[in-house]
Amino acid sequence: MSDNGCGFPAPGLNSFLFKPLFTVGGFEFNKVMLLALVTTLVVVVFFSAAFGKAKVVPGKLQMVGEAGYDFVRRGIVYETLGKREGEKWVPLMVSLFFFVWLMNVWSVIPLAQFPVSSVIAFPMVLAAIVYITWVALTFKKHGFVGFFKNVTGYDKSLGAVLPLVMVIEFFSNLLVRPFTHAVRLFANMFAGHLMLVMFTVASWYLLNSWLVVGAGVSFLMTVAMILFELFVQAVQAYVFVLLACSYIQGALAEHH
Repeated sequence: MSDNGCGFPAPGLNSFLFKPLFTVGGFEFNKVMLLALVTTLVVVVFFSAAFGKAKVVPGKLQMVGEAGYDFVRRGIVYETLGKREGEKWVPLMVSLFFFVWLMNVWSVIPLAQFPVSSVIAFPMVLAAIVYITWVALTFKKHGFVGFFKNVTGYDKSLGAVLPLVMVIEFFSNLLVRPFTHAVRLFANMFAGHLMLVMFTVASWYLLNSWLVVGAGVSFLMTVAMILFELFVQAVQAYVFVLLACSYIQGALAEHH
C-alpha cells in the first residue's frame, strides 16, 4: 500500500530519479545520461550515414535526411533569418532541432520511457549554448555600445519612459531570456511525462481492483496522452529552435 493510504502509487518526483548505472571516481552515470549519450550518437550517426556519401539520386536514408534538414532550413531558419544570413546557421539549428526532438521522443519509446528534456540540466545547457552564441554575435556585430543598445532596446523616441524600458529590456534579455528558453522545454516535458506515468500506473492499479471499467478508460487516456505527447515533443523542438533563430536575428538587427 502506498504512503497515501489508498493503495494507489501516485507518481511524483520519484519518477524523475534514477539510481546510477555505475560510478567512476565519484561520478555517477545514470539512465538519463545514457539516453542523452545515445541521442547524440543517433543524431551524429544518422546524418553521417545520410550525407557521408551523398548522391545526385538520393537513396532512402538520404531522402529522409534531406527532408528533415530542409524542414528546419526552409521552415524555421530561412523564415526567421532569411536565406542569405540564415544559411550559415542551418547546421547548428538542425543539430539543435533533432537533438531536442529525440531527447523528447524517448518518453514514448519502450524500455527508455523517459524524456531527457524533463531534467532541467539538459535544456539549460542547450539554452546556454544559444545564449552564449547570441551574446558573442551581438558583440561581434555591434561592438560594446551597440550591444548595450541591443539588449536594452534603446530608442530615444520613447522619451521619458526610455529609462524604464531599458531596465526592463536589460533584465529580460540578459537574465530572463535564457531561463525561459530552458524552462519552456523542461516544463512541457516534465508535465507531459508526469501525466503519462499517472495514467499508465492508474490503468494497472484499476485493472487489479474492482474498477475494471475505470482501467479501460484510463488505458484509453494513456493512448491519447501518448499521441498528444508525440505532437508536443515535435512542437517543443520546433519552438526551441524558432526562439534560437529569433535571438540570432535580434543580434544581427541594426539598432539606431
